[in-house]
Amino acid sequence: MNLSLIVPVYNEADNILNVFKEVRDKISTEHELLVVYDTDEDTTVPVVEGVLGEYPGVRLVKNKYGRGALQAIQTGFEEATGSAKCVTMADLSDDLSQVDEMARLINEDGYHLVAGSRYMKGGGQEGGPPFKGFLSRMAGLTLHWFAGLPLHDATNNFRVYSAELIDDIKFESDGGFELALEITVKAHAKGYRMTELPTVWKDRTAGESNFKLWKWMPKYLRWYFYALWHRGGKRDEAGR
Repeated sequence: MNLSLIVPVYNEADNILNVFKEVRDKISTEHELLVVYDTDEDTTVPVVEGVLGEYPGVRLVKNKYGRGALQAIQTGFEEATGSAKCVTMADLSDDLSQVDEMARLINEDGYHLVAGSRYMKGGGQEGGPPFKGFLSRMAGLTLHWFAGLPLHDATNNFRVYSAELIDDIKFESDGGFELALEITVKAHAKGYRMTELPTVWKDRTAGESNFKLWKWMPKYLRWYFYALWHRGGKRDEAGR
């Protein structure tokens, strides 16, 4: 399998069918799609069960590490069979038209992490809390300037990773969406090859965001300072 799409969900009944349609319309790479849910009571589950025959490659996967986005993503990483693993949200905020090229850079060009970047030329953000966006932009730019991170957007969870990289990272995050920043700064410290493509993030149009800025900010800061103290290492020409 060339690509695994990992979609953590929490009561996304209003969005999930649109996610399937977006994937079908915008991604041509051979793929599987893992819908990772916490409990059997999640409203997403019966909707997905009702259309499994219409969308080959879709799998319902129950979170085996307890409730939360972090545990769902970890479960998805373990259950995914693709050589490239993409984390994307069910709120349709991510630009899936970039996934084919992101996966190609992993599978053909030897990159280990390809980030969707809101803060490089061609990228952007539509909606969302302005203060959150300001902090995210400043984190990405300062890590690019001062930690040598070869990305402009450090906190976006819209990433494609190589299976090799995921297998090599020991996760320590205990909150949720800061996991992408942890993987990114650890990959940089280990010298893995990474790059970015411009993406436009759009605020969700249905349901309620589960991101709590003040709750998770200390968890992001942990990996922000980790990046400043652990600059990138060197790997061989093949990126190993």
